[in-house]
Amino acid sequence: MPELVLMGNVGRIEARYHHCKNPNAPLVIVLHPNPLQGGTMNSRVTVALYNAFVENGFSAIRFNFRGVGKSEGVYDKGEGELTDTAAVLDWIQSVNHGAHPVWVAGFSFGALIGMQLLMRRPEIVGFVSVCPPANLYDFSFLAPCPVSGMIVNGENDFVCPTESVGKLVEKLNKQRGIKIDYRVIPGCDHSFSDHLDTLKDCVAEHLNMNPIGKAVNM
Repeated sequence: MPELVLMGNVGRIEARYHHCKNPNAPLVIVLHPNPLQGGTMNSRVTVALYNAFVENGFSAIRFNFRGVGKSEGVYDKGEGELTDTAAVLDWIQSVNHGAHPVWVAGFSFGALIGMQLLMRRPEIVGFVSVCPPANLYDFSFLAPCPVSGMIVNGENDFVCPTESVGKLVEKLNKQRGIKIDYRVIPGCDHSFSDHLDTLKDCVAEHLNMNPIGKAVNM
């Protein structure tokens, strides 16, 4: 898992990349929580998400948003971070020639950015959003949501409460052709203390339920 330095529109982007030996492997970008609250690509939940996809046959990349770690620039309230994510998607596609299915996964603020990205990039076929901050941000841009996916939350998450997340899931599930695999992990808080393995198991189950995930593991 070598350290990478990619180029974004404000300079260097620090990243970690795992390349799957399967030439037909799908791709995933994994996004970290809010930098203003100490979020980085090495946050425990972010790394757990990344490892869950790697272990299920994906070529995976995680990276630091602008102004985090060795990534240049400054926090941009989501707009610049979305631009960073698009640049990273361009890079991973450039080193994986052909039409590879693309997934996006994110935790908290990263879930918000990931769901914004899937509205702009039609090659994205699935998503995993962990603790999307539906109580802090307006997710009405998901109208309509272009793909089905998974949303995971902790029962005891007081940062992104299940009440708000559940309302978002309900709205998305009412859209034609959209099915959200919603998992609430009992006794789990926002940091997934003692529940990272459960999170990884949820992701693996979702991928194995999905035709793309099954194809990867054949």
